[in-house]
Amino acid sequence: MNVDFKGYNENVATFIADNSVAAGKFVVMDENYSVKAASEDDEIFGYCVGVRDGYAAVQLEGYVEAPVSGDVDLGLTSIAAASATAVAASETAAAHKVVFVSDNVIGFIL
Repeated sequence: MNVDFKGYNENVATFIADNSVAAGKFVVMDENYSVKAASEDDEIFGYCVGVRDGYAAVQLEGYVEAPVSGDVDLGLTSIAAASATAVAASETAAAHKVVFVSDNVIGFIL
């Protein structure tokens, strides 16, 4: 039996996307109903799973694996965007359930 969290409690909604948003990037709210790519130290709003015609499908809950910058602990851990495609430990961001940590990737529940 393999351990797999993909599909767990996934919740995806459609938002208007600016041109910085692409699949595989973390996003933050920009304007009403609109998202943009996350920047360093931004709190993670969601994870873009697809873009088409100026709209983004944004995963708001569920399991995500992402590159990590620095050390992140397992368990309930505060993380923020390190860039639009990576995360890092944070002193001030919301806590997420980190269930997998390797040298360069973590898995966590949004």
